[in-house]
Amino acid sequence: MAKEVRRKLAAVLSADIAGYGALMERDEAGMLNRLRAILDDVFRPRVAAHSGRIVKLMGDGALVEFESVVSAVSCALEIQAAMAAARNGAAQDAERVEYRIGVNSGDVIVEGEDIFGEGVNVAARLQTLAQPGGVALSRAVREQISGRIEAVFDDLGEHRVKDIEKPVHVFALRQESAARAVRAAQASRVSICVLPFANLSGDPEQDYFSDGVTEDIITDLSKVSSLAVVSRNTAFSFKGKSSPLSQVARQLNVSHILEGSVRKSGERVRITAQLIEGATDSHLWAERYDRDLKDIFALQDEIAQAIVSALKLRLLPAEKKAIELRSTTNPEAYKIYLMARQFEMLAHARHRELIVQLCKKAVEIDPNYARAWALMAIAQSNVALFVANSDEGWMAADRALSLDPNLALAHSAKGRMLGDSGQLQEALAFHRTALQLDPDSYEVNCAAARTFIPLRMFEEAIVCLEKATQGFENDIWAAGMLIQCYEALDSPKRIPAAHHALARAEKLIAVEPDHGLSISFGVGALVAIGDLERAKDWAHRGVLVDPTNLNMLYNIGCGLIKGGEIDWGLDMIEAVANATLRGNLNWIATDNDLDGVRDTPRYKKMMADAEARLAQTRAAEGPG
Repeated sequence: MAKEVRRKLAAVLSADIAGYGALMERDEAGMLNRLRAILDDVFRPRVAAHSGRIVKLMGDGALVEFESVVSAVSCALEIQAAMAAARNGAAQDAERVEYRIGVNSGDVIVEGEDIFGEGVNVAARLQTLAQPGGVALSRAVREQISGRIEAVFDDLGEHRVKDIEKPVHVFALRQESAARAVRAAQASRVSICVLPFANLSGDPEQDYFSDGVTEDIITDLSKVSSLAVVSRNTAFSFKGKSSPLSQVARQLNVSHILEGSVRKSGERVRITAQLIEGATDSHLWAERYDRDLKDIFALQDEIAQAIVSALKLRLLPAEKKAIELRSTTNPEAYKIYLMARQFEMLAHARHRELIVQLCKKAVEIDPNYARAWALMAIAQSNVALFVANSDEGWMAADRALSLDPNLALAHSAKGRMLGDSGQLQEALAFHRTALQLDPDSYEVNCAAARTFIPLRMFEEAIVCLEKATQGFENDIWAAGMLIQCYEALDSPKRIPAAHHALARAEKLIAVEPDHGLSISFGVGALVAIGDLERAKDWAHRGVLVDPTNLNMLYNIGCGLIKGGEIDWGLDMIEAVANATLRGNLNWIATDNDLDGVRDTPRYKKMMADAEARLAQTRAAEGPG
């Protein structure tokens, strides 16, 4: 079926890195890592803050569309201001990374998710005329922002450019005026951090519900174009802390703070919320809601709209509709999904099949619940990796995507299924889409890293893993995998990463002494910092407390091998290979932790025997 083709007016931003080829020649791996960090820390947040859509990323280049010319130019100015601040710390001019940005307003052709046509072409040509660190505008853009943005633009006259019939009238940002314009724009922009709502239910197990309510309010407010919202990861870094709200506001450079609490009892829920002005620590709005649990979604909508009203912001009709759009409208399905997600975040082996059961219950209640289908697929992929071969996750992933093609977790789920089956290149596209849709998500970043690592894309994996472990204080998987990635690059950061992972592991084991994943990553961390005797003690303890946990055995085996305990480590790896699980065998075959033993007779025989058993299993299963 041919894609729908239509035309529309749009503001188009085209950007590339000046001197990208030379930077890559000097340090390819380092440049790729820096570019990923710039995209995640500078480019994507600014685009999202101005309601832009990244159409495509092309190596060092990016194409972005905006509904508003003012938004496009403001975004360009903020990107260049942020890049200039970062460049101040560069040791040498040759190391500096600078964007060239062109902004045009004009007619574009829309085909699927892509845009092209003269409006795009002119933006691309303007980009080539911009100075490094600069912004070039077309006449149409300059006229539309007149009197609305304080920056000064110099008239560069008309230029003839490639593939454009008529001359293009170019205006260039006067560099010294950019910072002033950004400060003025930011001063007028309302910003907010939604702190994690306290769980007052008297049961710590209900944290999943209060956290879910908080996350949904953050998501709702993020849909308001006139409001800048601090990411979930940053907001949740304050969970359980009692810092003065005015201090939090200053630290995050936000104008307002929202705090509150949730008390759930049976089928009743009480939510209190108060909006604080950061500069004065004064209350702008406060409310207490006592409702039936079945009204939870209407209540979340009401809170979001009350905050917008208290901040005297305009809520556009499309934004109101987006806030009211939910993945489910069934409170029971919602509650069960949040419970399943809590178990998934705990990362305990004994919960794998429980998560699947909970998700199945959620979609039984609401068959159109995309988030529950996506989480089910990820949980089923974990079961297939460590419990029993299964293809169940494919259907759940496809169902999630069909229900909500814009759900990042659905793309992550499909990527997981493809990656675990050995289709790593095919998985990449789904993970990149997921990262673009929700670049701060813990689950999305972890899933992407699982594909980057076997492809030896360690720099990109590190970006995802750093974001994941910083965004979730009880993470151990991303913290542990960071050691492996830094070791693969022979980076000195492997030692601080190991100490960080060890501290996380010790914290989790203090609460759950049989937490297999923490024990196993603790072994790897201890080996990395040179404490082999303690690593061996941890390995013995892990086998005693959870001898059938294949994930734990595998990670312990990898740590022991790197610590020189080759035979003992291969005993662990062989126990995993003997289970003949397709996904695990795919991982073993590509895992750089095992590169040192891949040519040994024992490893070769182990893998040959496992592949032979797998072939027999496939033959017995028959075609399809």
